[in-house]
Amino acid sequence: MAAQTTSSITIAAPAADVMEVIADLEAYPEWTTSMRSVEVLSVGDDGRPERARFVLDAGPIKDTYILSYEWDGDDEVRWSLVEGSLIKAMEGSYRLVESDSTTDVTYQLTVDVAIPMLGMMKRKAEKVIIDTALKELKKRVESGSAE
Repeated sequence: MAAQTTSSITIAAPAADVMEVIADLEAYPEWTTSMRSVEVLSVGDDGRPERARFVLDAGPIKDTYILSYEWDGDDEVRWSLVEGSLIKAMEGSYRLVESDSTTDVTYQLTVDVAIPMLGMMKRKAEKVIIDTALKELKKRVESGSAE
């Protein structure tokens, strides 16, 4: 799989509030521009999603795929691809570090698609995806729209 792309942002909210927005997968289409729909397929004992189906429309990349999730309290969530058409591999995570009244969020993502793409272009696309997701997450959490 390709090299991992990483980016971070600081959000003016406690880690628990940030993780609440991250864990509400079915609300993603309300605040994530490229996400058309999300359906939670199974939920763990902690009430958080274990598997979910996503319908993505990110310009040239349109796909329906299923992700598997692992949650580590309010500090980290990791996901990996179970099945997809155009997307043939995906691993990612959000890591949260709370300090005072803010939370530093680090997003890591590795994606491999079934269409030929130069490594440099793929990393640039991953960087755009990550930076956009972090900005949208920050806006969603800080606006209090998750309540």
